[in-house]
Amino acid sequence: MTHMCERGVHRVQSYENKKALIAKIEKTAALFINEFSDVKEDDKDKLIEGVDRTPAQMIAYQLGWLDLIMGWDKDEAEGKQVVTPCEGFKWNNLGPLYQRFYERFSYHSLAELQDLFKEKVSAFIEWLDGFAEEDVFTPGSRKWASSTPSNWPVWKWVHINTVAPFGSFRSKIRKWKKLNAK
Repeated sequence: MTHMCERGVHRVQSYENKKALIAKIEKTAALFINEFSDVKEDDKDKLIEGVDRTPAQMIAYQLGWLDLIMGWDKDEAEGKQVVTPCEGFKWNNLGPLYQRFYERFSYHSLAELQDLFKEKVSAFIEWLDGFAEEDVFTPGSRKWASSTPSNWPVWKWVHINTVAPFGSFRSKIRKWKKLNAK
């Protein structure tokens, strides 16, 4: 999937259980969002050469993916046809989807974005905690998770869209701050 390449090629770790996955999400989410505490509001939309997103875009990206995954599951539970990644978008062309994320959250201050992120991560963890252990780790437990040829179990979708980008985007915001200080 293209969005995996966006986040870098890495070996996906596995988890002993749902509790371990949730703990990793909580840890990486906190490390990521805490990096924004010293970013000035006036700089939230500042694009710096060497970093492909602004601070606001980095948070909007995370918010967008968290919403998508929970939305897929909600739609499936309601008997709706689930389209991944999103109606009108293809896995091999995610740039326009990211633009939609950025536009959707562009009217928020940096402080609001940080609060939204914390709220969304809490909702995401609550959603994930509602799964039976076997549904998190068994391929095919959700149709949306089986929507690509890889037929990943839910935990892998969760990891690729939380733990992995929270870590890689933490590196991005740190690089952004370092370059911005020059």
